[in-house]
Amino acid sequence: MKNILFVFIIAGSLSISCQDNKETEVTKTEAEWKELLTPSEFHILREKGTETAFTGEYWNTSTKGTYCCKACGLPLFNSDTKFKSGTGWPSFFRGIENNVAKKRDNSNGWTRTEINCAQCDGHLGHVFNDGPKPTGLRYCVNSASLKLETDK
Repeated sequence: MKNILFVFIIAGSLSISCQDNKETEVTKTEAEWKELLTPSEFHILREKGTETAFTGEYWNTSTKGTYCCKACGLPLFNSDTKFKSGTGWPSFFRGIENNVAKKRDNSNGWTRTEINCAQCDGHLGHVFNDGPKPTGLRYCVNSASLKLETDK
């Protein structure tokens, strides 16, 4: 019952704010995700799509805050880890510990590391080994998979 009420509250407001702590895994049916997300968000988060470079809302922003999962609200990246990669997608050198999951991705004829929300398994993008110090990583993320909660 709590889950159904939560879905109606979220769907009614269509705005998800960051949750302070990772709760349990979020699972929904395809129909529930389609009710909650826009077609573009659904394509990226649930069908592992990719937005066109230099078109997403956050690729060129320097606003301070926390980038959360657009689908479930889990905090994923802090703005102080964001950097200009020149790729046209928001890029971060570190995710929030335990909130960004990694999976092997063998699609499109090459092997990459896919990144997903650790709570709802929403597709975020990919991580590459060509980022800046201190990690040397570049988390390349689709803007449509994120919601920025600005610092107050």
